[in-house]
This record gives sequence, C-alpha cells and structure tokens, in this order.
Amino acid sequence: MLAVCGAALGLDLSLTRVPAFTDYGGRLTGTGGTNWLLVGSDSREGLSAQQEQRLDTGDTATASGARTDSIMLLHMPSGRGPATLVSLPRDSLVPIHGYGENKLNAAYSFGGPTLLSRTVEETTGLHVDHYLEIGFGGFAGVVDTVGGVRVCLPEALHDPKIDLDLAPGCQSLDGAHALKYMRTRAFARGDLERVEHQRQFLAALAAKCTSRRVLLDPLQSVPMVLRLSGGLTVSDHDHLDDLLRLGAALTSGLVTTTVPVGGSRNLPGVGAALLWNQEQAAQLFAGLRTGG
Repeated sequence: MLAVCGAALGLDLSLTRVPAFTDYGGRLTGTGGTNWLLVGSDSREGLSAQQEQRLDTGDTATASGARTDSIMLLHMPSGRGPATLVSLPRDSLVPIHGYGENKLNAAYSFGGPTLLSRTVEETTGLHVDHYLEIGFGGFAGVVDTVGGVRVCLPEALHDPKIDLDLAPGCQSLDGAHALKYMRTRAFARGDLERVEHQRQFLAALAAKCTSRRVLLDPLQSVPMVLRLSGGLTVSDHDHLDDLLRLGAALTSGLVTTTVPVGGSRNLPGVGAALLWNQEQAAQLFAGLRTGG
C-alpha cells in the first residue's frame, strides 16, 4: 500500500504545471459544475529531428511561436448526468483582452494558458476550473504506448500536406498517424468537421487508456502512465485525482458538440475567421451553467 501511495505521489509530482489562470477583475465564479479547458498545442519541445520527421510536424525553425491546434471545453455537472465536451474552433473570432478581436488560438500565442483561459471564460460565461495541455510528442507517445487507437472511416482520407493517406474502413492508428488524423483539415467541412473527429478520437483514446486490457497489462499501463505524466501540462493546482475524474468523465456517456457557428469573416491581419451564432452559442453555454 505504501508503495502504491509513493508511486502515485511520484507521478503527481512529475506533472508539468503552469499558472493557467489569473484572478482578473470581474472574473466569473460559481457558474455550476466543473469545467476543464483541454488544449492540444503544436509544441515540438523535446522532439528530436528524427521524431519531427516521423511525425511530420515541421521543425521549430519553420513553426516558431506557440499555437493551439485544438481547444475544447469539458463541462462536468455537479449532479448526475454525463459530461459535455464542446469544441471551440481555433479560428473562432473572439475578443481577446488587450488585443481586440482575433482568432481564439491567437490568445495562446499572445499570452499563453492564462490569456487563453480568460478568453474562453469571457466568451462562454463559464468559470474554468482546470487546465490540461498536451503537445505533439506527448500525444503520439500515449497512442503508441496503448498499442494504437481504432477509428472507422466512411471514405479514404488523403492530405498530402502532412503525408496522410488512410484507407476507408476500420483500422488502428499508431501515434504518428493519429497525430496527423487529429491535425488534418482535409474534410468537406474543413475545421468544423475536423473538430468532430478530434472529439471522437479523444473519447476513443480515453476509453483505451482506461480499459481493463491496458490497465491490467503492466507492459502497457506503466509506460502509458509515465508517458502521460511526462507529456501533460496542467494548471498549478491540478493533481492526479483531478486527472482521474477527468478520465472517468470522458468515458461515461459523454455528450459532444461544437459551439454553433454562423458564418465567417475575413479581417485584415487576422484572415478568415469563424463567427459564432451568438444566440445559439449563448443558449448552449447558459444550459451548461444552469444545468450544474
């Protein structure tokens, strides 16, 4: 028992932590339930040149600066009921404190996790309680340690920009192919369809990580836990028990959706940005607030 507790403490201490939140004036409190901001970044930190080539990420010289490749908000109700996972397209046009209107992922580039979390809070009206971020290498590594993740494609998927070529049908994706699958926009509806696939894959990965087959096999479970602890970045008040509750929420009848979009706008210095349907988006987030 002492050994288990010691191992858990060691894993908790090995998590990378950042100050993801700031108590700015007028910050929302008590919006009901528990909210996680889940971020997939394009961080190449720790990748060797060989790994960058295998994952087809480009190198730090060609992709300088910090960016978010995916942004999701997970709402866990305080009472009974499933959690809701909402994709926030990275190209959403939103007001960013101190920078005016810009794409949502620009908040991360301007001010890291703290500005991104503030921007999400101010645009959704939901208080964000927890933060989790994973980079390219960490994501691919987790997929590899659990032996790949199964996806089913209704048609072939081809994206020459990132050397992705997947056949139709059900198949298991290794870390490199999974990362490319999460990054590609080679869909009929572009980024809006991409975020749907990201949610589906995240849920499938969480289910695989928490399956009996993986957890009861030390040759998979031990490397998986070590990879997770080394590849995740969380807020400075998040701990292992918070991550366990997050994993349970992602595998328990999860409800998934995308914030309603109502068109696009091309702005100088910003480019083509997605516009939220303000009325429908307000209804979505109000429902999460009042639903606890």
